[in-house]
Amino acid sequence: MNIVLIGPPGAGKGTQADYLVNEFNLFKVSAGDLLRKETELKTPLGQKIKSILDQGSLVSDEIIGNLIEKLILNKSYSNQIIFDGYPRNLNQAKSLDSLMKKHNQHITKVLSINVNNDIVVKRILGRQICSKCFLTFNEFFNPATDKNHKCNSIFLKKRSDDKEETVINRLKTYSSVTKPILNYYENQKLLTNIDGMNKIDQINKEIRQIIHSLNT
Repeated sequence: MNIVLIGPPGAGKGTQADYLVNEFNLFKVSAGDLLRKETELKTPLGQKIKSILDQGSLVSDEIIGNLIEKLILNKSYSNQIIFDGYPRNLNQAKSLDSLMKKHNQHITKVLSINVNNDIVVKRILGRQICSKCFLTFNEFFNPATDKNHKCNSIFLKKRSDDKEETVINRLKTYSSVTKPILNYYENQKLLTNIDGMNKIDQINKEIRQIIHSLNT
C-alpha cells in the first residue's frame, strides 16, 4: 500500500509518518527532507532551493517531481511508501498519479490532518529534528526524553525555515495552493479527515485503525 499524509505545516505529519514506518514496514518520502538534503550539498540547485524555502514558498513541480520519481523507481519501496507532505498542489497530485501508474503502483489512502493555525505556529516554532536518527520532537507538545529518543540531545536541531514570518507565509500558501487537492482525492474516494487537535497517541491510534482496515 501507498499512503499520502496531507496537512498544514506543523500538523504532525512527520511524527505520525515515523510511527507508521515502523509498524507497517513503510518507507517515508518527505519532499521537505529531500529538498533540505539537496541544500546541504550546497550545489547551485541546493542554494536556489534554500532561498525559496526560507521565504516560505514552494519549489517548482519539476524539481520535486524528479526527486520523487527517483525514489519510486527503487523496487525496494514498491507499494510500501508513505508520502509525508507531498503532493502540495493539484499539479503535483496529478503528476504523482501518473508516476505511480507508470511504475505499476497506486495511492491506497489519503489522510488529511486538520489543525488550527494558532496551534500550527506553536508546533513549528517548538519543532526539533534529530540530525542522527531523523525523528521529530517538539519542545512544547512532544519533548525528546531518554525514553523516546536514544541519541544525544546535541543532535536535536531546528530547521532554518522554522521562523514565525516564514510559518505565516507557509500557512497562506497551504490554504491557497494545497487545500484544493483535498477535493481531488475526495472525488477519488481516497480521502479521510483526521482531527489533528487530538493528542499524538490518539491521532496515531485512529490512523493505525484506518490503515489496518485497508488490509482486511
